[in-house]
Amino acid sequence: MTFGSNEESVQAVVDTSFNVTNREFMTIVGPSGCGKTTVLNMLAGLLEPTTGRILVDGEQVEDRRKYSVYMFQRDLLLPWRKIVDNVALGIEILGTPRRECRQMAQEILERFDLGQFASKYPGQLSGGMRQRAALMRTLLCPKDILLLDEPFGALDALTRAGMQEWLLQVWERDHRTVVFITHDIEEAIFLSDRVLVMSARPGTIKLELEIDLPRPRKRTIDTSPEFNELKSQVREAIYEEGLVTDEME
Repeated sequence: MTFGSNEESVQAVVDTSFNVTNREFMTIVGPSGCGKTTVLNMLAGLLEPTTGRILVDGEQVEDRRKYSVYMFQRDLLLPWRKIVDNVALGIEILGTPRRECRQMAQEILERFDLGQFASKYPGQLSGGMRQRAALMRTLLCPKDILLLDEPFGALDALTRAGMQEWLLQVWERDHRTVVFITHDIEEAIFLSDRVLVMSARPGTIKLELEIDLPRPRKRTIDTSPEFNELKSQVREAIYEEGLVTDEME
C-alpha cells in the first residue's frame, strides 16, 4: 500500500500476504507506524490496496464493508446519547426500527452486566465501561468479522487486563472471526489463536506464530513457561530490527 505519488510517495505496507480462517482470533502486533491500521483499513474496505487483492471466502468482492464491523481505538460514544442508545446506534444506522434497536441494545447490556447503566450517559461511566459499551455496539452489528484497532490501548493496566478477559468471554460465546491490532506483545499472545508480527515501515509480515495455549484462558497463564516462550519468539523477531519500544514491553 502506497500513499501519495512520485517523489513524495510513502510505502506503508509491502509484500504482505496472510489468511484469516473462520472463527479465528488473529492479532497483528508491531510498533507504532508499522502499518497495522493500514492493513485493518484495507480489510475493512476503507482503503483499496495499490497492488494485490483482498479476498472474502476466496472471491474478490466490490464492497468488503458489508462483511465486517470496525471498532476504533477510541470508544467514540456520542456524549448526548444514553448508553442504550449508543449501543443501538450501529444497527439503527443499518435501518433497524428504533424501538427494536433499543430492545436489542438493552438485551446485550443485560447479557454482559451493564444493564443497570443503560440510562446513563458516557460521561458518567469509567473508561473500561465505555469501552465495553463500544464493543457491545460493535457486537450488535450482524457482521461475521470483527476488526478491532487497539481498543484497549488507552486504558490503564488493570482495566486493560480485565477487558482482555471480558473480550475472550464474549468471543468464546459467539466465536466470530476477529482481527485484532495491538502493540502489546502479552496482549497479543493472551488473546489469540495466531499472532502476526509486522516489521518497521514499510510493513510486512516478519513472523507468523501459532498460539497453542489451552482455552478458555485464565490470567495466570501469562506466567507459564509456554507463554513466556511464545513471548520470547515474538520479542526476538521484533528485536532483530530494533523495534521494541517502551509501549511494547
